[in-house]
Amino acid sequence: MGRLKVILAVLVALAAIAGGPVFAQEVAPPAAPEAPDAIGAAAEAAVADGGLTRRIVQMFLLVTVLSLAPGIAMMVTCLPFMLIVLSILRQGVGLQQAPPNMLIVSVAIFLTYFVMEPVFTEAWAAGVAPLLNGEITEQAAFTEMMQPFRIFMEARVDPGAVDILEDARAVETAAAADGMTPLSLLVPAFVLSEIQHAFQIGFIVLLPFLVIDLLVASILMAMGMMMVPPAVVSLPFKVAFFVLTNGWVAVSGALVRGYS
Repeated sequence: MGRLKVILAVLVALAAIAGGPVFAQEVAPPAAPEAPDAIGAAAEAAVADGGLTRRIVQMFLLVTVLSLAPGIAMMVTCLPFMLIVLSILRQGVGLQQAPPNMLIVSVAIFLTYFVMEPVFTEAWAAGVAPLLNGEITEQAAFTEMMQPFRIFMEARVDPGAVDILEDARAVETAAAADGMTPLSLLVPAFVLSEIQHAFQIGFIVLLPFLVIDLLVASILMAMGMMMVPPAVVSLPFKVAFFVLTNGWVAVSGALVRGYS
């Protein structure tokens, strides 16, 4: 029992010695929270300055434009025309999965960039670059940036599509300040015109393959092989014809030259 008391006394003494410096330190009082009035005043100053509000609006507009980028590319460029013609060309050859859809879309995107590069460059120099340098406002930048696209669409749009859409609209469309067609009317008319032109080109592209199918079907009928599908027999001939004529390069070159 006496030994136990001695051991407890030694442990208590060691604990007191080890914890002495810690207990001797003064605990710093917690920092007083900033007054609510000061926080409110700082927030009001930031909002009054306009910097915070402007950055929020710019961020919102940037996210909106990025989310609508595929739709914008489809509406104001020649991408729909390229996609439809290349898809019809693949169906005319008779290969449903070669080349795959991703490759068709990639080729159409790069052909679109090849055609639209002067428009993109002019739009950047006229609207985006001055906006980034703080020389013009957002509204003026949008007007200047859309001007090259307006000229491009005006040159390709079908006047009949514009008249039909304008007549179908209940409210009369006000003309733009520069005398051009408003964007609310020009963009859908341009997209419909591009689809119409794509199907016209697609009809011409399909004619050689239709001739091959008819020839093969006639030969099979003359040989009494009515149970053999003509599409299976004509497929190698259509592929060989397309390869010998360098079809992809020829069609792509013709599509690009149509915009020059």
